[in-house]
Amino acid sequence: MDVYEAVDTRRAVRAFSDEPVSKEILERVMAAATRAPSSGNLQPWHVYVVTGEPLAELKRRATARALTGDPGDEREYPMYPAELPSPYVDRFSAAAAQRYKALGIERDDPDRPKKIAALNSEAFGAPVVLFCYLDRTMGPGQWGDAGMHLQTVMLLLRAEGLHSCPQVMWTMYRKTVSQIVGADDGLVLFCGVSVGFEKEGVPRLRTGRADMTETVSFIGG
Repeated sequence: MDVYEAVDTRRAVRAFSDEPVSKEILERVMAAATRAPSSGNLQPWHVYVVTGEPLAELKRRATARALTGDPGDEREYPMYPAELPSPYVDRFSAAAAQRYKALGIERDDPDRPKKIAALNSEAFGAPVVLFCYLDRTMGPGQWGDAGMHLQTVMLLLRAEGLHSCPQVMWTMYRKTVSQIVGADDGLVLFCGVSVGFEKEGVPRLRTGRADMTETVSFIGG
């Protein structure tokens, strides 16, 4: 798979099969991803790759919290600005409506928040979840570095025939995650990334993107 195909076929998959992912593949992907760029070559990310019984236990604990309507742990960073102006709020609303309708959750469902939380806490059935942390001393530049690292990981996963779904939602249950992975207090959870083979026979959602002319300006030649 060439790079263009990997970029084009990468999407946030929200239905994974229970087919296991070999440790050999995961090690190959994570080793290759060490080549991701970072300012000053700090390589500020700390990634925990969780599978098997530890992941099953994490899912049980997180899902139990979700089903009781637990609002989650206090946030250590805002997921979005308090006020999203147009066109960002429009893109957000359109994508959210598409996403959860594909999962069979209607906007007027009174149990919508609880159902969404439960689906997320199950990692959509994925057999692997990566948890990316950063040292608390790091700044905005290093958070950008972590994003570039995770994008590199997700593209490498596509080259292996795998799919992924980045989930900032795991920060809502960061204390539960830390109990499982053993992350110390000097680290802050950036996000989780669910990994696996896509489940067959489920609706496939591919959200739209803004036209390039909305986000890119060519200056000169």
